[in-house]
Amino acid sequence: MSVYSDPRDEQDLATVLAKRVARSPDKPWILTDSGSYSYREVDDRSGRLAGGFADAGIKSGDTVLIMLPDTVEYIVIWCALSKLGAIEVPVNVHYRGSILTHILNDSAARTMVIDASFLDQLGAVASQVEHVEQLVIHGGATDDLGTLTGRFGVRRYDDLFADQIWQGVGPRYLDLMAVMYTSGTTGPSKGGTVTHAHAYEYAFGVTEMLELKHDDVYYAPLPLFHLAGQFAVIYCSCIAGASAVIPGAFSATGFWQEVRKFGATTTFLLGAMANFLYQQESGEDDNDNPLERVLMVPLIPEVEDFKQRFDCLVSTTWGGTEMNCPMRSGFDLVDNKSCGRLAADRYEVRIVDVDDKEVEPGVPGEALVRTKEPWIMSNGYWNHPEWTVTAWRNQWFHTGDMLMRDAHGNYYFVDRSKDAIRRRGENISSMEVENEINAHPNVLECAVIPVESVHTEQEVMAVVVAKQGLHVHPEDLVRFLEPRMAYFMIPRYVDFVEALPKTPTGKIQKFPLREQGVTPTTWDRESAGVELQRR
Repeated sequence: MSVYSDPRDEQDLATVLAKRVARSPDKPWILTDSGSYSYREVDDRSGRLAGGFADAGIKSGDTVLIMLPDTVEYIVIWCALSKLGAIEVPVNVHYRGSILTHILNDSAARTMVIDASFLDQLGAVASQVEHVEQLVIHGGATDDLGTLTGRFGVRRYDDLFADQIWQGVGPRYLDLMAVMYTSGTTGPSKGGTVTHAHAYEYAFGVTEMLELKHDDVYYAPLPLFHLAGQFAVIYCSCIAGASAVIPGAFSATGFWQEVRKFGATTTFLLGAMANFLYQQESGEDDNDNPLERVLMVPLIPEVEDFKQRFDCLVSTTWGGTEMNCPMRSGFDLVDNKSCGRLAADRYEVRIVDVDDKEVEPGVPGEALVRTKEPWIMSNGYWNHPEWTVTAWRNQWFHTGDMLMRDAHGNYYFVDRSKDAIRRRGENISSMEVENEINAHPNVLECAVIPVESVHTEQEVMAVVVAKQGLHVHPEDLVRFLEPRMAYFMIPRYVDFVEALPKTPTGKIQKFPLREQGVTPTTWDRESAGVELQRR
């Protein structure tokens, strides 16, 4: 009989939470405006809810949809399902219509936990729902649900809690914990499968990147239906024994007030969030805050000024739902562009051409990923083996991201493959053009996209949001860009809009912009007779 103990046997949420309760039961895990919730409180409440879920017919291996706002009850539900070995399927609370129907049906879930405030969204597509049989309704009344009552069995969330804490056998590290649907920025949402080991690896990786400690307060305005909100903030804090804040939606004007109110020592900022904070008017008290460490993904070009202005350290990474985060920069940044170096003890990464042949250092190509440890990245897409075969061809996961590796082992994100632009024989990174446009003092943010050219290949188009109350003339923008980039990178087309389409996590959605393309109101540099200096 083997006496070998596999440390991965403790890499499931129920076990991690139980260990944390044993060590610091009364330590606050979750902080909100309305109060704090200790590790023991969440563990006990989720244990009773697991019993209620079991009585409602939910068992190990079942998919369960969750459509709730960011509340502590979301975390209680997540923990309860994990204890049962059920598979959580988070639903973006902004989804409606066909995309909502797609996720409900594709997940094959028979049970949906939904907040009463989202019942209208469900009701609008109820006739098209194929598998959901019962609704567990959180908040609001359940006595007048109209046609939903005849279509689904209905239970009240508050009535589900059992008297006793569930004592059944939990999942193993290699069992599925969740199906996380992509945000759909580039096409139909795909359900990435996530094992317990995968979730642990994601969360533990962030504890390394942020050097998270027991006495930290982690404030990060990321939604709980998103992988980063759950794993990179809440689960990460559980592993480290820290406290996590559920802050609600991101606000550039209210961010530092919230940081000071909660005494936050660390945060996770998407690049767009960091840019919004940096673009705020400077104040004498900018560095008078408790924030010590920031995980910023990706880095903004002004990251060194950001660090000095707000008196904090910054690290970064590169990753995604399917492949986790293979890169680590540490707080000693190489420059303002690198996404770090490979965590070579756990991951392998190749940068390849269109034929999957590895390219030389300094040459951009698609990043392929695989792991040295089993189960710590996705095994494929839920319910779609054909997508899995395509994405994992040649035994490597094809990320769709273009990266470049330098001779010293530093990696650089170049662009999404479909966002790279080919103009008159030159390859252009949309991200590099965006960084230069965002440097204009009157620009808040922008998106750069390829549009078809009647001459050859593609043209560069910029969709720009000006800062409130300010104006940017397209020709002035072009003249601003001329000394900052090669002539062939300067946009031919410029549109100004009030806001860019985004996912709830702040990622710019470029596919609606690509579909719209050039319109009659789009400024055309060539039609305006603006000539460039070729340098």
